[in-house]
Amino acid sequence: MTDYTKVFQDAAAVEKYETVTYAPDSYASQINQRQRDYLRTLVRREFGPRAPVQHDFACGTGRAIRTLHGLVREAHGYDTSAEMMAKAAEVGSHANWHRVPAEGPVPEPVEAGYPAIVTMFRLLLNVDDAIRERALAFAAKALPDASAGILVVENHGNADSLRHLRARRHREERWFAELSHEQIDKLLQRHGFEVVERRGFSMITPSLHGNPLARAADAAMRRLPGTDGYAVNVLYTARRIHA
Repeated sequence: MTDYTKVFQDAAAVEKYETVTYAPDSYASQINQRQRDYLRTLVRREFGPRAPVQHDFACGTGRAIRTLHGLVREAHGYDTSAEMMAKAAEVGSHANWHRVPAEGPVPEPVEAGYPAIVTMFRLLLNVDDAIRERALAFAAKALPDASAGILVVENHGNADSLRHLRARRHREERWFAELSHEQIDKLLQRHGFEVVERRGFSMITPSLHGNPLARAADAAMRRLPGTDGYAVNVLYTARRIHA
């Protein structure tokens, strides 16, 4: 498993992440666009005229923050990497930046009122169980009850997807990880959250992205009802149900 807190202290790794991983027409950038459309619709539907505050945990280069520009009354990005947050500001992410320690007590969300949306993108798959628990504990602090707002977390390695076929071959490699819906559900439940919506964004893996037939099949499959659970990349929207 990649050690996020170490990898992204390096400016070159941050630059590659922003300009290569998310290059135009890349697998990641296309999923990001689909997520953007979904999230902006979600926020309008959920909050209506009451613009929420955004707390983006492990904010990286601010992609989730840019996704909600204009729909939140203020945004706060939290990350262990100063290099990531510097790049976020450089590429036009508008937020208040907060560097958090990699270990120790659960970071405190800024007191910014309610309603709120807490976002966690490309985090859960890349870290160990202790950091996952710490991240969800942060979300529970930011959303103390059901009326406080919503949590949106990403799983970009769904164990119930086509990607799972590579699990045996790559199981000894640190970069390969996967999470099942059940694991996500249990993680959220431990911190008092319940999944209220699940949405998938790609049925194919990055290795198939360059294949026009695979991309056409992906588009067709995503339109079928009931396929979200088998997507490689999944967003879970959750609400607090108990303390």
